[in-house]
Order: sequence, then structure tokens, then C-alpha cells
Amino acid sequence: VLGPNGAGKTTLLRVALGLIRPMKGRVIVLGLDVARAPDEVRRMVGYVPQREHISENAPVLVRDVVLMGISSRKPLGRSPTRRDKEKALETLEVVGMHNFWNEPFKHLSGGQQQRVLIARALASDPKLLLLDEPFSGVDSASQEIIIEVLRDLVRRGIGVLLVTHDINPLIDVTDYVLLLNKRVIGFGRPLEQLTPERLFQLYGRKVEVIKIGGACFVLSGDSHA
Repeated sequence: VLGPNGAGKTTLLRVALGLIRPMKGRVIVLGLDVARAPDEVRRMVGYVPQREHISENAPVLVRDVVLMGISSRKPLGRSPTRRDKEKALETLEVVGMHNFWNEPFKHLSGGQQQRVLIARALASDPKLLLLDEPFSGVDSASQEIIIEVLRDLVRRGIGVLLVTHDINPLIDVTDYVLLLNKRVIGFGRPLEQLTPERLFQLYGRKVEVIKIGGACFVLSGDSHA
């Protein structure tokens, strides 16, 4: 999902989660009407919010953060079981962070924190994963790991809906792109939608696009896209 700051990208994710009610129309996620079955939808959807919205002041360990993804699906007050801890460790292995099990979350780099938050979302075995700016403040090494993790999730049949300000690393792994600025500017295959004309409509200024064979590169864009 691409669009300038204030275009409604985060709002779109929150509507899909049933956290915001649409003013009109219906929202269907995984075949369910979100307004009628919000709890059921949330049980099937993993959500990774913008990292800067996660407080780093709480004295929690990496394991605690991941276990939150499991405990949120259980009755209040129930302690994590041995199987819960095994599941949390398994999801940390998926993102390459299992060696940080006992590390304070706030001591991690931005990229490492993002990978832990993805592990937290995966701990509940979602059918759909929503990510809001997962590459914000992330180093290139972690970015490559996250992209490979997402690629593997798709291979396993898990849907991924991602808001990003830099489409270039994802062009060759993205099935569809949504151009959003208070309304849908375009939706379709990346090579069809990422044109100078469409991006001018999206950002209100010139954006260069270079196409080489079956690939394309957006040379400039909105830092808050």
C-alpha cells in the first residue's frame, strides 16, 4: 500500500482489524464481515504496527514481547504454558532472533526490534499478516531478512498486506500494489501501476520510474508513503 502521509494507509489497516468502523459500506476480511465478527477476524489476523508506536520504556524481555502475541488470544490472567514458550521460541527462530530470548527488548537495534514484533504477530498462527511501515528505521541486513521471512510466509499460504514508503525492495516479490490518497488512485500489478502518471496523481509531483526488462525502480517518492 503506497500513498503520501495522511492518505489513510494506517486507517485502512485499522479498519481491516475492526478497530475503526467504516462510515459506509462493508469490510470483508477472510470472508468475514468485520463489523459482525471483529473478534473472529482478529484471531485470524496478525498485526505489526509502526515500530515507533511501541514503547521502549517498559522493562520487558524479548520473550515477553513474543508471548504477548499468544496470551492475547487466551483468557485474562492465564500464565504461559510450556507449549506457549516453545511456540514463542519457534517464531523467534523464523525471524532469526532466537538467541535474544532473554535480552531486554529496548536494548535491540531498530531492525532487531521489528523482527521481534513480527515474531509476536506470527506466534498466534495468523492467516493474514498486516504490517505498517515494517522497514522504518531498519538496517539493510534486517530488511533483507524481513523480506525473506515475508516471502516464506506467502509460500506457506499466509497473506501479507504491507504499508511501506519504499516499494523498490519489494517490487519483485509483490503481487499487487494499492495506490491510496484518500481514495484509490490505482490497484493492480506493480509494473502496471507504478507509472509516472499514476505516481503524479498519488503524490502531486513528478516521480521518476525506470523500467529495465521485467523490473522497475521508483527513483523518488514520499518519505512518508
